Amino acid sequence: MEEKKLQVSAIKNGTVIDHVPADHLFMVINILGLQKIKKPITFGTNLESSRLGRKAIIKISDVYFEDDDINRIALVAPEAKLNDIRDYQVVNKRIVEVPDNIVGIAKCGNPKCITNHDKVVPKFEVVNKKHVALKCHYCEKITDSEHMEIF
Repeated sequence: MEEKKLQVSAIKNGTVIDHVPADHLFMVINILGLQKIKKPITFGTNLESSRLGRKAIIKISDVYFEDDDINRIALVAPEAKLNDIRDYQVVNKRIVEVPDNIVGIAKCGNPKCITNHDKVVPKFEVVNKKHVALKCHYCEKITDSEHMEIF
């Protein structure tokens, strides 16, 4: 029997974000503003995954996220899973879900859209949850996850 070992060390308390596509790791870090967090953060990328081929994982000590933050991750990592950890044990597993509507966290891909010129909050209807695609409320342009700019 093959010995199983951790590729990224365990944390005592905090959040583990798993099943992030390896090429989207830094997008998730930006979306959550992890560069501003002053707690220990460990991440690994290009780890083997039977589901994704290559995946990334993020472990944030002593930080837990609200559902709104979690659902923002869904825009770039729709298959991500979050585990809340207490005393080295998983106490809560949460699955990322793409919400029906996105407000104020993504930029419209249409350079002529009013949201890119006036102080108008971008609003989108999610038209595809599996391969995330957003339809702008104002200009109706559809932006897919490969062309999405999240702030």
